[in-house]
Amino acid sequence: MQSIRNIAIIAHVDHGKTTLVDKIIHASKIFRENQQFDELILDNNDLERERGITILSKNVSVRYKDVKINIIDTPGHADFGGEVERVLKMADGVILLVDAFEGPMPQTRFVLGKALELGLTPIVVVNKVDKENCRPDEVHEAVFDLMFNLDATEEQLEFHTLYGSAKNNWMGPDWKNPTDSILPLLDAIVEYIPEPKIEEGTLQMQITSLDYSNFVGRIAIGRVKRGSIKEGVQLSLCKADGSIKKVRVKELHVFEGLGKNKVNEVFAGDICAVTGIEDFEIGDTLADLENPEALPRIAIDEPTMNMLFTINNSPFFGKEGKFVTSRHLRDRLLKETEKNLALRVEPTDNEDKFIVYGRGILHLSVLIETMRREGYELQVGQPQVIYKEIDGVKHEPIETLVVDVPETTAGKVIELATQRKGELLVMEPKGDLQHLEFKIPSRGLIGLRNNVLTATQGEAIMNHRFLAYEPFKGAIPGRINGSIISMEGGPCTAYAIDKLQDRGTFFVDPGVELYGGQVIGEHNRDNDIVVNVQKGKKLTNMRASGSDDNTKIAPAKKFSLEESMEYIQKDEYLEITPKNIRMRKIYLDENERNRMSKLQNA
Repeated sequence: MQSIRNIAIIAHVDHGKTTLVDKIIHASKIFRENQQFDELILDNNDLERERGITILSKNVSVRYKDVKINIIDTPGHADFGGEVERVLKMADGVILLVDAFEGPMPQTRFVLGKALELGLTPIVVVNKVDKENCRPDEVHEAVFDLMFNLDATEEQLEFHTLYGSAKNNWMGPDWKNPTDSILPLLDAIVEYIPEPKIEEGTLQMQITSLDYSNFVGRIAIGRVKRGSIKEGVQLSLCKADGSIKKVRVKELHVFEGLGKNKVNEVFAGDICAVTGIEDFEIGDTLADLENPEALPRIAIDEPTMNMLFTINNSPFFGKEGKFVTSRHLRDRLLKETEKNLALRVEPTDNEDKFIVYGRGILHLSVLIETMRREGYELQVGQPQVIYKEIDGVKHEPIETLVVDVPETTAGKVIELATQRKGELLVMEPKGDLQHLEFKIPSRGLIGLRNNVLTATQGEAIMNHRFLAYEPFKGAIPGRINGSIISMEGGPCTAYAIDKLQDRGTFFVDPGVELYGGQVIGEHNRDNDIVVNVQKGKKLTNMRASGSDDNTKIAPAKKFSLEESMEYIQKDEYLEITPKNIRMRKIYLDENERNRMSKLQNA
């Protein structure tokens, strides 16, 4: 039996987790001397590289001093809590990676809390000690306080701490004396992280992740808790409803370096991939054929937000995407629920519409962006938070909001958050920034980021995480300004936009093809306004000198996908195609819009 360590890495977005894994991979000499490789080896998904965040958990394995170290990369964002909870089940210890200036952040707190509940042994790594204004000793104290607040045990509070810079490839016990390699971290993993506890008994392995291959289909990934799995044997698959199904293992693979190696047998404590098993779900247990014993299912935090997904029925339907029908949309959403545990899809009484439940705006926007890149066309409605009735009282999801902002604009941020029922809990200096913490309803966060970034000239750093359900806090003012709507279809002209600039801000550039009912700007009053932006200048053969000034147009305001999702109103859809994101009214015809608004007001 080989010596094994299973370790998960926890870090906030942009604290250097993926870079650290890169350096560990290089230190363990997985690559040949002449082999080419990129940076950010584990963030191999385009979306992850662009956003600089980890969305999907991944496994990699390195060998050091005859010990096999399985490293599990966890998402740092609470919206991907479904990913986090199941991957921590495979680990015996965690590396908590924190920035030497920023310290532990709210998302870190979420994942660390889950790890401490599971009784995992922590090692703390204070990264980026080469940064200006860094405060490693204060950060170390902050980590201790955080663990204490999260009810860590005495053993967990006696954590081993290393300081260093993953980018500069060194780690050591003292941040003032840089070492010359990252090996002290690998030594600490071998010394302080316990070997997997091996229980006596028949086989038990919980499926905590899945992979897909075009050749062998779905692949079950998990850690063997006890016993061993052999290639070609028959096993029992224990399902969520209590039923037990007979299955046969075709092939077994263990993780080795960045890939997988085929083996005949996997023993307790190791993480493996099993092919040949059909019809399994994440959380099912592979157990002995004769006397199967199921492991407790993985508990996943409930969704806090939902959105309406529907087929694209705009006048530009089918021009840019490959998959446009309700069957395509339904199949793709159901396929996503197989591996995305925190996502739920419910049909509605209209076969073209689906309600999709998720953990937050980011969780849902990553799904939408992925579908868009795969060639889907769809429309989504305004995000809605999910209310609960507890003891006869209406409850809503509440989040912790953390904002780091320059001192001069802190007052504006506090004003914006309190308008949306935010409650200021903490206000303290952090380097040359003000550190603010609020308790705020989830619906108060929708659209808040835009306003905060505008008020602080883009200098605020915002993070939030789900806290709990609390009694309903009352009405929150929504977007005050109305929309500017295109009257008819066709390309918009610079002349028309120039003449209408005093009415508000435009989202489209001259020459862009529009359709009637499309939202093309924000009115500077509270009502919607329908305008003709296709109108060109009347040309005559007479010219007066000086009257033909060039049009001067302010640049169009551009939105990211998340900003668009937060911006739209209840009577608007977001049309998403592989090439464009457009806002539109649900009812494109002006008379129909007026009729529906009268009905709603009545």
